[in-house]
Amino acid sequence: MTASPWQGRALGTRTVSWTSRDAILYALAVGAPADRLDLVYEERLRVLPTFALTLAQWAPDALGALGAFDVTSAVHGSQHLLVHRPLEPDGELTTTARVSRVWDKGAAAVFDVEVDCPYFTATWSLFAPGAGGFGGERGPGAPRRPEEPAGLTATVATHSRQAALYRLLGDRHAMHIDPGAARAAGMPRPFLHGLCTLAASLLPLADRLGAHPADLLELDARFAAPVFPGDRLDVRARHGTAGAAALFEASAGDRAVLTGGRARFAPGATAPEETPDA
Repeated sequence: MTASPWQGRALGTRTVSWTSRDAILYALAVGAPADRLDLVYEERLRVLPTFALTLAQWAPDALGALGAFDVTSAVHGSQHLLVHRPLEPDGELTTTARVSRVWDKGAAAVFDVEVDCPYFTATWSLFAPGAGGFGGERGPGAPRRPEEPAGLTATVATHSRQAALYRLLGDRHAMHIDPGAARAAGMPRPFLHGLCTLAASLLPLADRLGAHPADLLELDARFAAPVFPGDRLDVRARHGTAGAAALFEASAGDRAVLTGGRARFAPGATAPEETPDA
């Protein structure tokens, strides 16, 4: 087997900062309602752990800028997030990134970009057409779908402005806003960021598990198909092996959009208190 010359490539470090305004904008962009004061009000704010992924978005972008793949055709294949400690409402951190693996899929390659810091470790898997065929390992395949029926269900209503709002958090790839760029990427129109779809699906999933979404400890999911702003998503989940954990998937109509999902929340996590009536 031949390793890709990109495997092991260091992508450098980046120091990023954020404020409660950024964390609140993120919560609203992924669908938190205005009455979830613990997610959208600075006096009670708990930062959603998936907000960390916006702070590390520079890393996969940096790899594309180095010429590892065609940025107009590469897509986000899957995401992993391991939470080490909660993010404060305001803060600063330094992240370090590298290309941990490159898998050879023949006509394409999958680049695993790992970003690490004391708060989290996150891995982007980027599917890059035309970058394979170098004789490397093929890598893991898609996880098998569980045979047992889903015990938990939820719906997520995306809205027409969601991609335009989410891109303000750092991922400004043109395919999410520009119809011409979306068509060049093989899509009929601009589509929602996969990480936005994923975070939006976690909000009702946490509620169904009796957990608080800010108590997320670990997350995995594959992006199987695009979501278009305005799509209604059906989230189906099965309880995991222990505690507040679940295996999940999401679809828009008959189109699977998230597969192989796995979410684990802190043991003893509790659902948020209801906002008192005015």
